Amino acid sequence: MSPISIAFLLFPGVTQLDLTGPAQVLSRLGEAKVDLVWKSRDPVMTDAGFAIMPTTTFDEIKEADILCIPGGVGVTSVMMDEDAMAWVRGVGSTARWVTSVCTGSLILGAAGLLKGYKATSHWAWHDNLSLFGAEPVKARTVFDRNRVTGGGVTAGIDFAFALMAKIRGEEHAKMIQLALEYDPAPPLDSGSPEKAGEAIVAAYAERMAALAPNRGAEMQDAAAQLGFS
Repeated sequence: MSPISIAFLLFPGVTQLDLTGPAQVLSRLGEAKVDLVWKSRDPVMTDAGFAIMPTTTFDEIKEADILCIPGGVGVTSVMMDEDAMAWVRGVGSTARWVTSVCTGSLILGAAGLLKGYKATSHWAWHDNLSLFGAEPVKARTVFDRNRVTGGGVTAGIDFAFALMAKIRGEEHAKMIQLALEYDPAPPLDSGSPEKAGEAIVAAYAERMAALAPNRGAEMQDAAAQLGFS
């Protein structure tokens, strides 16, 4: 197998499973090197209340075969961070695969890397993709040329297996699926708005409105400041 390098953006407020789920899968591509990249090597706090250590910094990693951007409550702050966005644009301009999980696709969009591409995101943020010139598609994983985007949080695992099958072949991906015993059998069936029902969706929307009352306006402001119309 040819060596393959994978760079994940690690940022304050990241949803850790957006990152750690696909990182665990992609680490088994074979001859793979996974890096978690931020401004410094200081611990980065996730939205789960614990920190993750970066393995390297923007200055040390200038290119990768796979760029992966996870999502989380910190995405808008990343969009307004010139150093972070310059790194995403730089690595994304030469990466073989430009990818994201959950709302990480909005960071790719803000970097100008999804203009004219089909993409997905977390269902609650999905419509914001069009602010950055992407074509929103409601699917667990979306491939459009070398852009690969995954839906919300746990979809990152499906995304990673789909990308693995594309790079190393289905047999390799099946073997890793077996090794990780990835055989989902959720005890509940409310993992999408369609399945959850109106009452649960409304309760979730109310909770999000309390936690992030201005998220829609902030996303629109970010798009405007970055020159998207």
